[in-house]
Amino acid sequence: MKKILFIIIGVLVVGFVVLQLIPYGRNHNNPPVIAEPNWDSPQTRELASRACFDCHSNETIWPWYSNIAPVSWLVQRDVDEGRSKINFSELGTGQIREPEEIGEVIAEGRMPLSNYLSMHPAARLTQDEKQNLIQGFQATFRR
Repeated sequence: MKKILFIIIGVLVVGFVVLQLIPYGRNHNNPPVIAEPNWDSPQTRELASRACFDCHSNETIWPWYSNIAPVSWLVQRDVDEGRSKINFSELGTGQIREPEEIGEVIAEGRMPLSNYLSMHPAARLTQDEKQNLIQGFQATFRR
């Protein structure tokens, strides 16, 4: 029985090491900030930075676990997808298609993602902060 357990653990360890050789999930580049929005207030920018910037800007803070597969794959996917939907560091390129949608996803609790909030408690906004962020986004993007 011990021998079988030892073999299983050995296979799992080797499999984990092999997963680390897959290159996806380690492209932790932060391109330069091209054009940030003309924020309506410093408070809006601070709330957006806390709750949104890791996935929706070129100012991502890459945590230690973003270097370990398979978690690194999930983090990279979330950042790539987030930047493709809205990137607060490249808004000068006309990336906002429907600014009211930002407020909707925050109000409905779809953003920030729950798995992100579990690892980043500072991104968890109170109801008042959510409301302030939504109003700040509306003021910023309706100028």
